[in-house]
Amino acid sequence: MTEGPKWRRLVLPILLILPVLAVLVALGTWQVQRMGWKTQLLAEIAAAEANPAIPIPAIPQPWTKVAVTGRLDHGREALLGLEVRGAVLGTHLLVPLLREDAPAILVDRGWIPLESRLPIARPDGPVTLEGYVRPGETLGLFAATDDTAGRRFYSFVPSAIGAALGLEQVAPYGLVVLGAANGLPDPARTLPRPTNSHLGYVITWYGLALSLLGVFAVWARRRLKDPA
Repeated sequence: MTEGPKWRRLVLPILLILPVLAVLVALGTWQVQRMGWKTQLLAEIAAAEANPAIPIPAIPQPWTKVAVTGRLDHGREALLGLEVRGAVLGTHLLVPLLREDAPAILVDRGWIPLESRLPIARPDGPVTLEGYVRPGETLGLFAATDDTAGRRFYSFVPSAIGAALGLEQVAPYGLVVLGAANGLPDPARTLPRPTNSHLGYVITWYGLALSLLGVFAVWARRRLKDPA
């Protein structure tokens, strides 16, 4: 009985590796697209940071650099989260900014140590603050439990915090103050920037695809030389 062409030995293996190869290439291409999107986003954040703050619109976009005027209600201060700086455990000072004919905005004035004898600046009267818009969070299944009575919160949910502070109306977003170090609280210096580690994923997925092709090519060459 005459043996068929040797290439037929490769049909089934090719059919088996093609879906795997397609998935690896698709994942690599998706990461390329994500890398482009993230690069553009970082460029937009850098441009917004370099430009002057804009007056806060009625519906601001998250992470926009804005300026807003109002009066800080120091009597309703709260603490948000925990953050270690060096060897010092601290938190963020959250203060409602009261505005005329508009909902109050919860303002993250900056970091303060939990235990310190240094004075905290509490300006009176109308103030104009510059910062970036922070969107509200959604409570996760494993979110830490807030201490509403002690005004200590671990998730930024404006509606819940506003209700705990006795605010009739509160904006569904917050303001994180931007500024230079000048005592306490210590404000943010820059807008938040997401990490852009997609290049590593691109190399990983495309590298695996190339490795698969290389291994298959070596195996196929040997298989075609096999007389059996």
